[in-house]
Amino acid sequence: MIAQIEQTMYQLSDFFMAPVLCLIALLFIYSLFATGQFFSQTMQRRRHYKSFLQLLNNKLGINQTLKLNGYPMASLANEMPNISQDQLDVAALKELEGVRNVSRLAPMLGLIATMIPMGPALKSLADGNIQGISENLIVAFSAVIFGLIIASITFWIASVKKRWMVEELVALMPLINKEAEKKPQEHSNQESALPIQAVEKDYEAA
Repeated sequence: MIAQIEQTMYQLSDFFMAPVLCLIALLFIYSLFATGQFFSQTMQRRRHYKSFLQLLNNKLGINQTLKLNGYPMASLANEMPNISQDQLDVAALKELEGVRNVSRLAPMLGLIATMIPMGPALKSLADGNIQGISENLIVAFSAVIFGLIIASITFWIASVKKRWMVEELVALMPLINKEAEKKPQEHSNQESALPIQAVEKDYEAA
């Protein structure tokens, strides 16, 4: 019974090798795309930094024509002046979700792709097949190297973008707090205006 389970697990682990290698290849392509997107956003932030400062010196939503490319939190807050801090936090997490997940998944997939060929490599060692050992070890080491490269790239991008998000949120908090303070004032003004309107209607009716 145990032997059958071991044989089944060995066959299944060998079956997972191709999908894992495909995923590593896709994540490597994604890391290159994320790198290009990161440098593009860097240039956009430098180009539209004055627009970001202009937003901070005014009220949210006054100038909808401001170009805030590269500043996703500021752009969202300018489009939705009544947005809350919690909503901005969720938007920031969504912005970082891709690179953060890839930076964690890539080393795991690299380790899986490293361990799977070790079984055939050890079997080749027992059989005295040197060529089989080298072929399996090449695949194992290549997979883990690609996994670590992907993780390094995406972790660096995630760290820098996280700092950008925090800087934007800290800069936007005074404007968001002002908008939040306006809501109860406007609500109280509307409530106080209702009795006055009622009195005016009664006076006109009399």
